Amino acid sequence: MSEQPALVPDRQPLDEQAAASARAYAADQRAKADVLASVLEDIAAHGYPSPEAGVLWEDARDAHLDRLAGEEPRVA
Repeated sequence: MSEQPALVPDRQPLDEQAAASARAYAADQRAKADVLASVLEDIAAHGYPSPEAGVLWEDARDAHLDRLAGEEPRVA
C-alpha cells in the first residue's frame, strides 16, 4: 500500500500537521475501542462482575475530581 493515496477530485488535501493530528486522533479512538472490546469479551467469557467487586460511580467520580483538583492548572 502506498503512503501517498490517490487524490480524489472532491476532497481537499490536508497539510502534514493536520494529517498527523487526524492520524493521532484516530489512533487514540482505536485504542479506546480496543479497551471497550476487551471488556465486552471478558464479560462474554466470564459473565458480569459481582456488584461487591465494583466501585460506586459516585466514588469513582469523586476520586477523579480529586485527582483533577490536584493537578497543575493547564491552558486549553
